[in-house]
Amino acid sequence: MQMDSERILVTGSAGFIGSHVCGALLSRGARVVGVDNLDPFYDPDRKRLNHDALIGAHPERFVWHEVDITGAGTIETIMRDAGVTGVIHLAAKAGVRPSIEDPGGYALANVVGTQRVLSAASAAGCARVVCASSSSVYGNNTKTPFGEEDSVEHPISPYAATKRACELIGETHHRLTGMAVAMLRFFTVFGPGQRPDLAISLFLERVSRGETISKFGDGTTSRDYTYIDDIVAGVLSAYERIGDHGYRIWNLGGDHPITLNELIGAVERVVGREAVIEQMGMQAGDVDRTWADLSRSRAELGYAPTTSIEDGIARQFAWMRDVGLVGDQGTGA
Repeated sequence: MQMDSERILVTGSAGFIGSHVCGALLSRGARVVGVDNLDPFYDPDRKRLNHDALIGAHPERFVWHEVDITGAGTIETIMRDAGVTGVIHLAAKAGVRPSIEDPGGYALANVVGTQRVLSAASAAGCARVVCASSSSVYGNNTKTPFGEEDSVEHPISPYAATKRACELIGETHHRLTGMAVAMLRFFTVFGPGQRPDLAISLFLERVSRGETISKFGDGTTSRDYTYIDDIVAGVLSAYERIGDHGYRIWNLGGDHPITLNELIGAVERVVGREAVIEQMGMQAGDVDRTWADLSRSRAELGYAPTTSIEDGIARQFAWMRDVGLVGDQGTGA
């Protein structure tokens, strides 16, 4: 697909994944309209810096609007005024554990917000929408790896339930309007710019400072971690190819799950310092394991993750040092 003719609206453009996706689109010649409400779930100044970097690198082709996607009419007006040709919808209230405390807020932002974006895209004449879903929709399925045709009818957190609802809304929207809609199930994304509340960010920061980290459970739970560059490649491929499918769900994962104990060991090697661990019980809403079956996304998207967990952690730690989030403690790896 020729990106220089594309005008793409990216929701959640100031966030971790969103800012990386915007950068990749801009590097391919697209014009990008960012939308973000700068939710204070974590420091909005970090999000503003992401936007500032995009504006600095591409002042003629990137603009953004501070907008809440749940507001009726505003998104459609932005799309029409910009002549948007397609949408990559990444905005959401994130986090499994916080969703247990605020299920209504998550339903509003994620479910209502997604419907607003889809409706606005149709009204503005967009050709396609790519939406972020989540590996959390698989719940505690015992069959691994998780495939797109597996049952996802038993979510164990409000966040997971909202993401499954968004998938159903996307399918319904496609059937009613004919718009091409992709749903991408992300598996624990990490790398430079990762949200500060996520395990790898927390572990790198605290281990480097000799501070205690919390280990929930016995360390045998496992996650399929996916490096940000691999996720971005999958998002762009889905944007290019969804027109051939109409409606499609694709897994985007790393295909190499590791246990929490193994993750802590990798962090220790990268930082060059042993972790001080506080043992905690399992937390409500946490799944036991994730593991992406990539058969469909490999065949249909040409998706092929290349970055190992340890290499990715090393790159994330180097970035955290560069931006002053951690000091020079530890010897590195």
